[in-house]
Amino acid sequence: MSVETVVTQDDLAEMVEQVWASYLDPEGVSPLLPTGDDKQPTEVHSTVSITGTWHGHLVYASSMLAARRAAAAFLAMDADEVGAEDISDVLGELANIVGGNVKAMLPAGCFLSLPTVVLAPETASYYPAAERISGLWGQWEGESISISMWQSVKQGEAA
Repeated sequence: MSVETVVTQDDLAEMVEQVWASYLDPEGVSPLLPTGDDKQPTEVHSTVSITGTWHGHLVYASSMLAARRAAAAFLAMDADEVGAEDISDVLGELANIVGGNVKAMLPAGCFLSLPTVVLAPETASYYPAAERISGLWGQWEGESISISMWQSVKQGEAA
């Protein structure tokens, strides 16, 4: 089963917009501005894996500055008070929230993993048994953000 028939790019964008409005920009003054640039650099990544009747990953990636700002907004702190543990916790939670919304749209029998967070360049995270099937790429206060979905190339196997 292909996820394209269940979770569209528009669905993903709507999920991200809801998370943004709820946690990162409740006043509506700093929206995520889509760019469509799937080559934009990112420095930190959080991933949740989905297994069961569908196999793949939901990946949240951003610049370190965007990650720090997200942690500050999520935790109601000043950005200069945010530490690496705060960034890791918030990036994991953001992937978990969006991943949970994605899972709810997939066929019954899917399971969501705990988040994995990598505070390292994009080359540190790759999925050799999966292909990117959709994504949202944008800028938040001039910093790169992406949320992408990856599907196992062999649905009977884990990615």
